[in-house]
Amino acid sequence: MHAALIAPFTEFEFMRRALVGVLALALAGGPLGVFLMLRRMSLVGDAMAHAILPGAAVGLLVSGLNLFAMTAGGLIAGIVVAVAAGLVARATELKEDASLATFYLVSLALGVMIISLKGTNLDLLHLLFGNVLALDDQTLLLIAAITSVTLVILALIYRPLVLECVDPGFLRSVSNAGAPAHLAFLVLVVMNLVGGFQALGTLLAVGIMMLPAATGRFWTRDITMMILIAVGCGAIAGYAGLLLSFYTSVASGPAIILVAGAIYAVSVLFGPVGGMVPQLFPGRHLEA
Repeated sequence: MHAALIAPFTEFEFMRRALVGVLALALAGGPLGVFLMLRRMSLVGDAMAHAILPGAAVGLLVSGLNLFAMTAGGLIAGIVVAVAAGLVARATELKEDASLATFYLVSLALGVMIISLKGTNLDLLHLLFGNVLALDDQTLLLIAAITSVTLVILALIYRPLVLECVDPGFLRSVSNAGAPAHLAFLVLVVMNLVGGFQALGTLLAVGIMMLPAATGRFWTRDITMMILIAVGCGAIAGYAGLLLSFYTSVASGPAIILVAGAIYAVSVLFGPVGGMVPQLFPGRHLEA
């Protein structure tokens, strides 16, 4: 049992680095995914993940695999798209989700075009799918810093975020914290997607946020417990996905997301809060 489940991480440094990176991503991505889901913004995460591609592509072509250049480019592109989509949504009759969809499609096409003009297919694969087994010290420090900042800021804006999920009208009537909290939340999403694409790529970074969060929804109605379950599921998916990748020689990023998808599928079937089996065979109600 030790040889199968622990030895790969004790014997190979790249496996330990990958595990630390994935655990850090799960720790910050779980809470963000829960709030994205509860605020009906699940597809916003996917849109923002694609929005960072052109900035990261420009950084890659200008400085190669330079961590600072790619991170700065991704952050700038993501924030620009988020702000531009919000301005269009408020200045026109177009809804924010439709506005984000248009911007993310243009961003994805622009990023691919930039790499096709100047880069290689290997560069494109690196940006789209990442390489969690190739994390170095700089990247791990970046992910750890983003996770730390995310947890601190989430602790500061936790109350307005919860109130906005439950009763946004009440929040607007008693406080002006809703708009700043929403902006800070979007910035945190962009930051974590930028950190996540270094390991999982832009196509899969949002998966470590949304799949564990959706899993937690089938096990509890309490937001705090939902966050804890999401973090736990993300960590388990990262650990099991790395083992699956190690023993089967499949790509590590997709393996992690597929394990998270399998946990989600089990929750859809057997989760006590809205799962298919509990709804088909409800327990007996207490009688007076």
